[in-house]
Amino acid sequence: MASVFSHPAISLGLGPWFGSKGSEARLWAIGAVCAVVPDVDVVGFHFGIPYGDLLGHRGLTHSLFFAAALASGLAASLPRPFFPRGNRLAAGGFLFLCTASHGFFDAMTNGGRGVAFFSPFDRRRSFLPWRPIQVSPIGAHGFFGPRGVAVLKTELVWVWLPCLALGAAGLLARRLRRR
Repeated sequence: MASVFSHPAISLGLGPWFGSKGSEARLWAIGAVCAVVPDVDVVGFHFGIPYGDLLGHRGLTHSLFFAAALASGLAASLPRPFFPRGNRLAAGGFLFLCTASHGFFDAMTNGGRGVAFFSPFDRRRSFLPWRPIQVSPIGAHGFFGPRGVAVLKTELVWVWLPCLALGAAGLLARRLRRR
């Protein structure tokens, strides 16, 4: 998986495209949480749930179905100040993209058994054809050391820089729209 430090970067990249003055910080924070939530499935290891199971790691919680369900539920229940330009659909779209990004970043790693993008309807797991991100160890004990530094280096190049460029483009587009 990509690390818990890098999954939230997507919120910074997409936020300027969806937010409006006054809603950014709150919505972006929820987007960052949504980008990390799919890894709740790692608790399954402690309960004996096999990796390849529906509820196993990179299973249902990494699917597009889960991203849509989480985003829809949040967009329907959040109070109006969280919506960009008062638009629930835009908030839901932003939260969906933040959540769905988790599976795509994980599918770009060089480890694991793939991502069940279409779970629960199809439990097959896939990787993207291009896998430049070093897989992050599960748990803090394996992350702090040379392997964690290697992971962060690849995430800087393949997650953080693209997300920051996307966010900068969004800020520029906003400025140009205001003119």
